[in-house]
Formats: sequence, C-alpha cells, structure tokens
Amino acid sequence: MGVFAAEKAPNLTLRNLSGEKVKLTDYRGKIVVLNFWATWCGPCREEMPMLVEAEKAWAGNGVAFIAISLDGDKTKAEISSFTARYHVGFPVWTGASADELDKFRLGDGVPDTVFIDENGIIIGRVLGEIRRGELDERLAWLTGGRKGEQPKTLVNHM
Repeated sequence: MGVFAAEKAPNLTLRNLSGEKVKLTDYRGKIVVLNFWATWCGPCREEMPMLVEAEKAWAGNGVAFIAISLDGDKTKAEISSFTARYHVGFPVWTGASADELDKFRLGDGVPDTVFIDENGIIIGRVLGEIRRGELDERLAWLTGGRKGEQPKTLVNHM
C-alpha cells in the first residue's frame, strides 16, 4: 500500500452515544478526522488524550473530529467510562466493525485515522497510533489552502 488516488469516503451510518442514527454525509463542508478505536485497544488509550488536545486546537478551523468505536457486545458498555476518563468532547459513534475498516481501506486493527476533506474525499490514512506531528501536518495542509507538497497519503505504523 502506497499512494492512492483521491476517493470519495464511503457512506457511513452508525449511532451516537444517545442511540441516534448519525451519518458521515452530515459533515460535508467540514474537514473530518475519523478515528477508529476500541476500549480494549492499548494504543487507543495512548492516542486518545492527544486527539482530545488536537481537537481543541483545530476545532476553530472548521475541523470535526469523530471517534468511531469498534467495541462489540462484550465491551460496548465500557465506551461511556472510556470517553469520560479521557474527556472526549467530540462525537463518539458506535456500532462499527471490521466491515467499516474494510470500506475505508484500513488495516485489520485499531487505532486507525482517516482524513476527509470538505467535499467528502479521503486525502489520508494513518494505520496504527497517529503521532501529533502527522495529524497537525495533514490538518495544516488541508486548512491552509493545500499549499506546498501534500503529506503522505498513507502512513503505516502497524
């Protein structure tokens, strides 16, 4: 897996923590950072505090962060305590599975992060735990008029 052509983000309909249906298409017009994670994932626990801080820094620039949980029936009850422990203030969606990882052409594990532009086009993926510099580099490019060289479209830390 190397460079990929720009492609439209797949349709994604899941549920928020209140049980309401939510759709990725509702975020058109915003830059979206989708982070796939699970409560049982060690690297996800390491990564989430950084994402919470990054969201605070980037939210004013039209960037939306969404945490998509892959917790199944055995662990989904732990999602609320996980998000409270890490002070997650951005939307948390539930009900995702390996099918969603496949649709977004991600790996078999989490965490994974996908960057989607205002038009719903995937412009980058980071497989495994994302570093703050990688996140900031992509968002600076997206929010700064896409000047300069585009950051790598695929980073694999798995």
